[in-house]
Amino acid sequence: MSKVKKVVLAYSGGLDTSVILRWLQEVYDCEVVTFTADIGQGEEIEPARLRAQEMGIKEIFIEDLKEEFVRDYVFPMLKASTIYEGTYLLGTAIARPLIAKRQIEIANKTGSDSVSHGATGKGNDQVRFELGYLGLNPEINIIAPWREWDLDSRTKLIEWAEKRNISVPKDKRGEPPYSTDANLLHISYEGKALEDPWVSANEEMFTRTVSPMHAPDEEEEVIIEFKEGTPVAVNGKQLSPAELLENLNIKAGRNGVGRVDIVENRFVGMKSRGVYETPGGTILHIAHRGIEQLILDGPAMLLRDELMPKYASLIYNGLWFSPEREMLQSLIDESQKNVSGEVKVKLYKGNCSLVGRRSPKSIYSEGIVTFEAGNNYDQKDADGFIKLNALRLQQRKRVK
Repeated sequence: MSKVKKVVLAYSGGLDTSVILRWLQEVYDCEVVTFTADIGQGEEIEPARLRAQEMGIKEIFIEDLKEEFVRDYVFPMLKASTIYEGTYLLGTAIARPLIAKRQIEIANKTGSDSVSHGATGKGNDQVRFELGYLGLNPEINIIAPWREWDLDSRTKLIEWAEKRNISVPKDKRGEPPYSTDANLLHISYEGKALEDPWVSANEEMFTRTVSPMHAPDEEEEVIIEFKEGTPVAVNGKQLSPAELLENLNIKAGRNGVGRVDIVENRFVGMKSRGVYETPGGTILHIAHRGIEQLILDGPAMLLRDELMPKYASLIYNGLWFSPEREMLQSLIDESQKNVSGEVKVKLYKGNCSLVGRRSPKSIYSEGIVTFEAGNNYDQKDADGFIKLNALRLQQRKRVK
């Protein structure tokens, strides 16, 4: 092993990263800096500071990154109406570049030569973190404990922790029914009880949305204002990015909106079943497409939709800091310059329905589209249009 002097660890304060912390100290005989990010996971993060202090850590970074997360990552992604494989709103994937970026910044600040994470060797997150690290600092050393140690089971992990007097919460002693990852955009559930794709998710698992069966019997109307493709207000109230997403999370959650159950293709090659709750993000996805319907013409929307799967894959695969993602982002941002206005949706028992939209930038014309008599459109013009478009079809048939 190369000599490691100082490493910045992405630290949650939980069992796994606490074991990693001690393992780094023992195996690499190095100084450890901990970094804990609050990106809206809904858990207290200050206990991570206390636990790091108990383990002898001198440099501890606890940071609230919720506004940056939504403003600089979630909303730019939203502008592309991004969705992976038809259903996944990329809640986990979009959080990784921010964490990686801040880790590298802390490494630079503290003079650390290495960074470390708690992602396993089977998942996408190891790729996302490490592509982020190397894209921002090509010389950084990366330590991925799950690819190095022999603690390949929950039992071994707990035994190792107990031998070193690392406290093990009672709920960690049995096999967990699934693993979760949460932030302000979503929460995911994977593994264990969900590994059989035929077995339905247990209703008790969900934490951000009520069952649609138990949602209110009255529809809830929500009006979202967009400015250049970015949501800025809910029901007439201007909100910061994080406040806006949290507001919609609450509204969608109480109406049972935002659940998906999918089998996705991981970047590392295997298929994985995941159940996700993305309440506020679901509203924003539907509302954003609604306002675009008034403003983007057909070819522009088609081009954006053709590029979106590529953009989604870049985010899913951890290539946020790649030149191709930045190139696509420039195109997407250009497409959104006129995407301003208001969208009205109704929430009801798991459904989010688009029911109205208006914009000062709208290219929708009632005078042209009306079935009543109008002066803006000569129906005779369609005759030549149809003939020109039919020409190649006629010639093909004649040859046959």
